[in-house]
Amino acid sequence: MTHMSTLYQTRVASGQIQPDAAQQAVLPEFDRIADGLRAEPVKKGLFRKAVRPDVKGLYLWGGVGRGKSMLMDLFVESLDDIPSRRVHFHAFMQEIHAKMHVAREQGVQDTLAPVAAEVVASVRLLAFDEMQITDITDAMIVGRLFEALFEAGVTVVTTSNRVPDDLYKNGLNRQLFLPFIDLIKQQMHVHEMVSPHDYRQNRLTGSRVYFTPLNAETRAEIDAIWRDLTGGSAEPLSLTVKGRTVTLPAYRNGVARASFFDLCGTMLGPGDYLTIADAVKVLVLENIPSLGRSNFNEAKRFVTLVDALYEARVRLICSAAAEPEYLYMEGDGAFEFERTASRLREMQDKNWAQS
Repeated sequence: MTHMSTLYQTRVASGQIQPDAAQQAVLPEFDRIADGLRAEPVKKGLFRKAVRPDVKGLYLWGGVGRGKSMLMDLFVESLDDIPSRRVHFHAFMQEIHAKMHVAREQGVQDTLAPVAAEVVASVRLLAFDEMQITDITDAMIVGRLFEALFEAGVTVVTTSNRVPDDLYKNGLNRQLFLPFIDLIKQQMHVHEMVSPHDYRQNRLTGSRVYFTPLNAETRAEIDAIWRDLTGGSAEPLSLTVKGRTVTLPAYRNGVARASFFDLCGTMLGPGDYLTIADAVKVLVLENIPSLGRSNFNEAKRFVTLVDALYEARVRLICSAAAEPEYLYMEGDGAFEFERTASRLREMQDKNWAQS
């Protein structure tokens, strides 16, 4: 096993990582966890079975683009043969709900128990990307789930943009969620990553983010940006909105990719777009067509989507049939679209998401 701090310095020396004091400050925490996971089982009594020591996890929080997800990926890579799993928190909770549904159909009374047992049997470390609780059904089960994980000796590492006390802030029946926040503080070291650098934003500084017309060249440029931001690897992200599932086809480290039809050609509404805007930091939206009478409903949804992204300061990278001012030239709504065109133009500024 290579210590995280050693692997980090190797990547710095090779030029793959830029040295960052805020990132280096948290490396001892990752080394501590790795050493604990590698420790030999110990006996706590003469006739008792040897057990592995509990290893306190890590809750790493801070602003977007600081390298939290990159550090977590590097940590999981450094663990070699220690059973571990890196997964986006939203995706993990979707899995839990799906498996609980299966258990419920099989007549199981406590549907969470076998699901938690299955997770415990498969890993010694769970690495969650972007922990955030926005759905009441997640809020009601996450406490029991994590209790089971911690009791079984599973170590949890997670990143978040929010301090633990702000999880599920202003949520319905939040008082029932508060014990989970206390559990996080007991079982995980809480570390704030403070850095003046936003590496995700810096990658886009000076780069085009609005591409037109729709052709092979603009597609290639979008692909290049996607590879730079995500490494080219991604998986779908499912979000729960009032009991329904909204899926982003490709997602990694806060960056999502979808087509215009994926998000505006289906029956989505303001609540869906607000949830998407809350879940992502950069959205790559492809193949925005010319808008008008023939696709009026899709155009209305696009306006709502842009408003949600604008208010949440989500960086939008897109390919479109025309420049913003010429996307919607005729039909009902053309006048109102001028505001959207103005926002699309404003969102192209390299410093917009930081303003």
